[in-house]
Amino acid sequence: MLLVYTHKISPRVKYIFKHICTRILGLEVSFTTKIETFIAHDSLKMSYAKQPLGNEFFIKSHDLLFEQGLSDIDINVQKWDDTKGFFFSGDKSNLPFDVFASAFYLLSRYEEYMPHVKDAYGRFLATESMAYKHDFLHQPVVDIWAYKFKAALKKYYPDFSFPEDRVYKIKPIIDCPSVYQYKLKGVFRTLGGAIKDLFSLEFKEVYIRFMVVLGLKKDPHNTFNYLINKQKQTDSQFVFFFLIGAFSTYDKGISINKKKFISLIKQVADYCKVGLKTSYFSIDDINILKKEKLKMESVINRNLLASRQSYSKLNLPESYRNLIDLEIYEDYTMGYVNHIGFRAGSCTPFLFYDLDYEIQTPLKIYSFHLMDYTLLKTKSLLDKKAVLNNIINSVKQVNGQFVPVFHNYTFSNTKKWTGFKALFNIVLNSIK
Repeated sequence: MLLVYTHKISPRVKYIFKHICTRILGLEVSFTTKIETFIAHDSLKMSYAKQPLGNEFFIKSHDLLFEQGLSDIDINVQKWDDTKGFFFSGDKSNLPFDVFASAFYLLSRYEEYMPHVKDAYGRFLATESMAYKHDFLHQPVVDIWAYKFKAALKKYYPDFSFPEDRVYKIKPIIDCPSVYQYKLKGVFRTLGGAIKDLFSLEFKEVYIRFMVVLGLKKDPHNTFNYLINKQKQTDSQFVFFFLIGAFSTYDKGISINKKKFISLIKQVADYCKVGLKTSYFSIDDINILKKEKLKMESVINRNLLASRQSYSKLNLPESYRNLIDLEIYEDYTMGYVNHIGFRAGSCTPFLFYDLDYEIQTPLKIYSFHLMDYTLLKTKSLLDKKAVLNNIINSVKQVNGQFVPVFHNYTFSNTKKWTGFKALFNIVLNSIK
């Protein structure tokens, strides 16, 4: 067990030390404000304060972990070996940067509470993030810092038996905003789509649409048998997110009142984990969200554990507070739609810390690191594979958990998704 001496055991200190020491490094940690207790401890220990007590392992603390609320923070990002660091600690510290305050800043999404430019959907942009501006978005820096901390501790305590490193994992996300392209769309949507295709001279689409509607051809977006078979071949559990909210300008899924849609969700739930893809308007309305939650629970016949917000939109802290109020304790929304990388600086699931209330919540955040749409920007399949392997290797180097987002239609035979089955296989095979 690691004993940490600090002048004040704040909620922020407890939160981030337990994340780095316990969740990433597997090391139990406790805290003391009493110098006598610290001196008497004859095993692994460190001080986290402005000045060391003596010759102990010491990291100079930044004020961030002892503050409350939000303030403008002066951040100077500097090069640190093959990564970056900030909150410089000085020469007396055993690490050049306060990795605990830095990690808290990223995991709490402190910067997303500050004034920033949003996109057309009201989302926080990757280009607004410090990680993008200082070129470390592609690295899970929180996990890298954790292992640097471990290496420094090992050097100071060579005889201590540290826990074995965790193992690399994957958690593939299958986003299902529309399970079918043509099927179960109703008369008006089918006719409207056909007329639109005719005016666009898309005669092949008209033909496929009516062949699917008549039951003579499989719907292009119906790739669920393929995905279930893939699930059977791996020990890594897929998480499917189905949109069941009302039809709107933003959400154009299938009505949950359709029996075939319900049967499909039940079929997938027999083999994979199923969560709720919340509708666009439920993001700001807890009553809509509650209705969707209850409806999904009635379909899967179990408590809903996981959600993913429509359009990957988050309004912090309200979006997460609504999930907690409805006892949804896993969220898979944290990530960037148009950029590959680590929005929270980590590839380790973490608990949401509410900066307004200064408490650690029970909501576990699974930040995703890549979305299939981002790979479309890379032209050749060979380059797509290189980009994918780079992000996988970044996670493997810290034995983290890789969370990619694919859509059910990604595995269709549509031209623009050519080669994505091979990319998915790279993800699945990366654990071997």
